[in-house]
Amino acid sequence: MGRNLYILAATLFVLSLVSCGVAYTNVAQQPGSPGDVSLWRTTGLALFVISLLVALGGVMSALFEQAERRAEEDRIRRRKQ
Repeated sequence: MGRNLYILAATLFVLSLVSCGVAYTNVAQQPGSPGDVSLWRTTGLALFVISLLVALGGVMSALFEQAERRAEEDRIRRRKQ
């Protein structure tokens, strides 16, 4: 589960970089394109914050999985003794 969250966080981070990159290029000022620069920056910032939260969820998930795995190993070791 943690690995999937890391992949999702990386994807959201790349999309946030693309969104911020569009805000600083001339693409946002072309006719017919969504040209609100502050909207692109806000979208990039929102995607970045969401990617940080998802990465935190991935770290917590990995930590809990590791703690559960070690507790199970301890239970098995105690049963054998």
